[in-house]
Parts: sequence; C-alpha cells; structure tokens
Amino acid sequence: MTETHPDFAALRALVVDALEDVKAIDIREIDMRGNASFTDCMIVASGNTDRQVKALAQNVIRAAKEAGVPPLGVEGEQQGEWILVDLGDIVVHVMQPAVREFYGIEKLWGEASPASAGKA
Repeated sequence: MTETHPDFAALRALVVDALEDVKAIDIREIDMRGNASFTDCMIVASGNTDRQVKALAQNVIRAAKEAGVPPLGVEGEQQGEWILVDLGDIVVHVMQPAVREFYGIEKLWGEASPASAGKA
C-alpha cells in the first residue's frame, strides 16, 4: 500500500501498534483505494471479549488523539461486539471473532493482507 499523503504511513503504523499493544488477534489491512471513496484503508482486528474489543478501540482512539488525529466518528462502543473507529484515511473495525466471521468484511471488500506485510 502506498502513502496517500505524508502522514498516512505513520497513522497506519500507529493504529497497528495500538492494536498490538492490547494483543489484537489477526490484524488485517484492506486497501480501499479504487474500491470506495470513504477511506483509503480499512484495518480489521479481533478481540476475544467485549472488554478486549473496547480496550482495543480505546487504545486506537487514545493513540490517534495523542498524534493529533481525533476520530471523525466511533460506533458500537456500548455493545463491544464490533466497534468502528473512523480516522478518515483509515477506518478501524475491531470485532469479536464470531461477529467478524459472520459479517466477513475481508471477503466483502477483497482479500486482506496481514498488517505486518505492509509495515515500513
């Protein structure tokens, strides 16, 4: 995945690091350029419980705010089964494994590549 602006690679790395810090499972990136106009990249990750899903999303939100990129929106925080964090160029989906399997975002938007393969 190439940068769309100078801060894109740094934001992507920040999101992946924030997810890894709270032990996210199966972090995947989906290049959305050419497929959607609402974002350039989706990052999808899983947490085993609603508590872990909430902690993962909160860590992403905290890290993004500290980097000067406050989320444009956050959805699903109350339930903790699927939380979406919209950072503009990157949309983060944090889900419990059963929810992730049911909705199949990776299949819907194309094959995902492991986040570690895209890290610089």
